[in-house]
Amino acid sequence: MTLMVRTDPGERGYKGLSMMLAEKPRGSDADPFPAEGMRGGEIEVLGYRGMKEYEIAFDGFFVPNEALLGGQTGQGFKQLMQTFESARIQTAARAVGVAQNAFELGLAYALQRTQFGAAIIAFPRVADKLALTEQLLLASGTDWGDVAAIGDDWPDLPLLTRAGFACAPPNAHAEVRAVADHVTTAAGGAGAAREFCDLLLMACGRYADLLASDGLQSGRTLDAR
Repeated sequence: MTLMVRTDPGERGYKGLSMMLAEKPRGSDADPFPAEGMRGGEIEVLGYRGMKEYEIAFDGFFVPNEALLGGQTGQGFKQLMQTFESARIQTAARAVGVAQNAFELGLAYALQRTQFGAAIIAFPRVADKLALTEQLLLASGTDWGDVAAIGDDWPDLPLLTRAGFACAPPNAHAEVRAVADHVTTAAGGAGAAREFCDLLLMACGRYADLLASDGLQSGRTLDAR
């Protein structure tokens, strides 16, 4: 396990950071942190599930001096930065792969699923949503991993299966709820879209700023959930 720790409490900048290679027994779903002095819990993330994320706390966790990476303190930040050159390439490649797979799954479903005697890709509501979303992505320079979408019925499935974050109201069709990353508390037609927007604003850290804006202070309010 790689740890970035402050080995020089008197140095508050990056020069006081060091990298340690600490031993950690392999955990399980039931006990992810079996090491003494270490505890934590999984952080539920939206959309991407290629790896799990955890918050970790240490109390009395021992790491020997020989575990210091490079054998010299104060080099942790520089060592971390050296890994970013390859990490950025890996992250970009993963995003492209996820977007490509989402496209292929959504398209395959639209071609395979039939309704009223025809594949649903033949229905304008399905084909137009896919085509329009693709145009918006190309124009903005983003990919499907950056898309958040909400839907409630079969024609929304190709779009929801490709989006990085898919949302559905509780009264959506069962197949739609099955592919959704999040099911709203409010039903469709009774505040689901408002809840969806609030969720996105909170996730990107803009909810509080919007509440404090002049337009909202003048009389409009948001329903915080």
